[in-house]
Amino acid sequence: MHDLPDDLDRRLLALLREDGRASTAALAERLKVSRGTVQNRIDRLQRSGLLVGFTIKLRNELDNSGIRAITMIELRGGASDAVIAALRQIPEAVRVHTTNGRWDLVVEIHTATLGEFDRVLRELRAIKGVANSESNLLLAAYK
Repeated sequence: MHDLPDDLDRRLLALLREDGRASTAALAERLKVSRGTVQNRIDRLQRSGLLVGFTIKLRNELDNSGIRAITMIELRGGASDAVIAALRQIPEAVRVHTTNGRWDLVVEIHTATLGEFDRVLRELRAIKGVANSESNLLLAAYK
């Protein structure tokens, strides 16, 4: 099992998801910490089994354990770009899709626990420009 990531780990993972080839110096600058801190965090995340690749693959994306959900989002005004940018900073939001119909965005969320899922939903709903959301937990997968 692996330790749950703290806020710095989550921000680091979000940056790596954006650019898995970013240098430790660039990551450190964006996170406002030392390069040694970034390297130590990456090493610890790899040892714990949470970080398993550098295109960035999170352990919870590779298996069906934990909580997986689809959240549909209705946007307010022209907030699409800003909301997508904010969602990319949430590591548990593993995929973000634009769509048509009633909902503007569809977000795939992976967390280890329902408590983490609740935290992510609260974070998502607090993003400026999110007018409404609806979530569905994914149960069994058949294909």
